[in-house]
Amino acid sequence: MALKGKMVIGQSGGPTAVINQSLVGAVLAARKQSDITGILGAHHGIAGIMKEDFIDLTTQSDEELEIVAATPAAGLGSVRLKPGRAECERVFEVFKKHDVRYFFYIGGNDSAETAHIIAEMAKEANYDFCTIHIPKTIDNDLRVTDHCPGFASAAKFVALAFMGDDRDNAALAGVKINVVMGRDAGFLTAASAMARQDEGDGPHLIYVPERTFDVTQFQADVKAAMAKYGRCVVAVSEGITNAAGEPVMTSGERDSHGNLQLSGTGALGDFLSGKVKEAYAGETVRVRADTFGYLQRSFPTIVSEVDAREARMVGDFGVNHAVATAEPGSVAIRRLSSVPYSSECFITPLSTVAREATELKGEYINEAGNDVTQAWIDYISPLVGEMPKMGKLY
Repeated sequence: MALKGKMVIGQSGGPTAVINQSLVGAVLAARKQSDITGILGAHHGIAGIMKEDFIDLTTQSDEELEIVAATPAAGLGSVRLKPGRAECERVFEVFKKHDVRYFFYIGGNDSAETAHIIAEMAKEANYDFCTIHIPKTIDNDLRVTDHCPGFASAAKFVALAFMGDDRDNAALAGVKINVVMGRDAGFLTAASAMARQDEGDGPHLIYVPERTFDVTQFQADVKAAMAKYGRCVVAVSEGITNAAGEPVMTSGERDSHGNLQLSGTGALGDFLSGKVKEAYAGETVRVRADTFGYLQRSFPTIVSEVDAREARMVGDFGVNHAVATAEPGSVAIRRLSSVPYSSECFITPLSTVAREATELKGEYINEAGNDVTQAWIDYISPLVGEMPKMGKLY
């Protein structure tokens, strides 16, 4: 039996280029449901709910919403808050006060955990309620789903950035190191391989957190690439770790989740540049490093068509599922075919997505641990879509 009452929707965690597609997909679907009597958007996710800071999402025109959908970052504002039971109890109190029967939370695995806690509270209180987690993360590290909305657009940004940087490096040869987001999972760094079109194109080396990073081997890899190509472009995840399992470089600061800040200061790029220069002691080699930072997350115009479509799809699917079944869960994507590409949504229990994350499969990383395999290219290519062709005068 369908639940009748208001819904609340919020956004959490790092923004993406398509997170608002999910928001608008859910809102437009909800407007068609007579059992949803009101649509409340929470400013800054859970933090806004606790303060009863809502915006009415029933008054905007479809045209206004479509502009929001095509705008990167979180239209409602996001939050870095990992609530405990006390905070979730406050959220539940607000929901009961406003006769909220549906809660849609757009976010990663921590957001799925929050949704799971609230769903369990509703069950304990015998309160008719449905909680749906709508997936998003550029890290692509949610369990169960084939991939995550937000990843493909960020991956396309990374690939395009490396494509341009590779042409720059070919014009003025040397070693170029680019540090890419990825604390524990190397999906985004591995996406740099999409920049390659011809033999000899960079990145020539790719390092991800799923493999131990050895500085001495890194130096040898760079020298080998330089000997072969006369230049070297390197993609490296900010979360690479040494043999002891410790990050190669951190700022020493911690975020609201207790995680060490990694490459935001550019320290890792500087460290690796220094190691390359050390390997070429006595020789003159042009070495540069960049840290991509937050530009990867919400860059306008660089959006994967598949990503935008699926981000809208998971929002729409989540609302329709909730009203039809009143069963809590997390929306996931199932790949039906890679060529031609097709996919569908399904619901997985919140407990299968909450808290824990996944990582790059071993089959996607080469034996030497410094590149990706064809299996990875086959996986990511239909998600990123067609890349521009680079002209070359040689």
